[in-house]
Amino acid sequence: MNPSPDLLDLPPLGAGQFAAIEDQVAALLRTESDVIIQQGEALLPLEAAIRSAVHPGSTALNIVTGPYGQTFGHWLRDCGAKVVDLAVPYHAAVSAEQVAEALRAHPETEFVSLVHAEAATGNTNPVAEIGAVVRESGALLMLDAVASVAAEPLRTDEWGVDLCVIGGQKAMGGPAGVSAVAVSPRAWARITANPAAPRRSYLSLLDWKERWTDAGRTVLPHAPAQLEMLALGACLDRIAAEGLPAVIARHRAAAAATRAGALALPGLSPFVPDQRAAAPVATTLRTADSLRADELAARLDRALPVQAGGGALAAEMLRVNHYGSAATLPTVLSVLTALATATDADPAPALQAAQLAWESAPAPEPV
Repeated sequence: MNPSPDLLDLPPLGAGQFAAIEDQVAALLRTESDVIIQQGEALLPLEAAIRSAVHPGSTALNIVTGPYGQTFGHWLRDCGAKVVDLAVPYHAAVSAEQVAEALRAHPETEFVSLVHAEAATGNTNPVAEIGAVVRESGALLMLDAVASVAAEPLRTDEWGVDLCVIGGQKAMGGPAGVSAVAVSPRAWARITANPAAPRRSYLSLLDWKERWTDAGRTVLPHAPAQLEMLALGACLDRIAAEGLPAVIARHRAAAAATRAGALALPGLSPFVPDQRAAAPVATTLRTADSLRADELAARLDRALPVQAGGGALAAEMLRVNHYGSAATLPTVLSVLTALATATDADPAPALQAAQLAWESAPAPEPV
């Protein structure tokens, strides 16, 4: 199969177009801070943010509500920081009071890392409340918003997020090969003063600041990932055309319909019991002891957005990914039908419950 010549013979992506896409990302994140788009999956700016802002001997509060928090802890320790892990069960959210208590116990904390929505475990954390607590302490707040952006409200500046990292491959419905980080003036000041911050490196945010942002965004530091950047611009245009409130409402409706339908199926229950802590990007389901999640997932059509949990959760947790183009009622109904068939259950009650939940979902609200 020959590649399409339309994709091979595109005119070069210029600095102006690259900067315009950065501005679209800034608008999506509700931020006036600098946005740096990086040419790689979101782990790149996440690691770059940690290594840029954290220095040996500093103290970092690492909030662990899922597997990515564990990864952040490894990077923080590798930077020479004293790491305080605030871990909560993967089926729950962390509270602002828990964060405040940890900061009171460690007033020397300079950096806090938090995941907004954990797609791997299906929970979401109250960033607005946590951001207020962290800002009062004087620490920087880094937020992994890869799974939450475009699935739930994200007000970077209002919530006091200093380093906000996103990727386009989940609720945005875009590419995985580019990602972005919004960097607040407070974060730039800390990074600039950090002698351990990477320089002349793919992980260097300072290189981008000096060679791109501070230089007026007129000459790109290196050749951009053209197709991925165009795809990112296209998905941002699509979100703007649908309207961000409508996109968020669609994800919430998909989550409500999936949860309601799953409750009507035998052997399945929400992995995150408190619906207020459940992420709209993915619904995780606990299987009964007699029903292994990985074996159930193996019986389903691989085209469906369903998979078993990772690692130790493979036997007991199913993850239904209803994000991006999958955040639709037909997709939810297809998943529920497949789950019912695989468990020899009548799908009708689940489909009726899902349909009602979708129709009862709140209308789009200003974000």
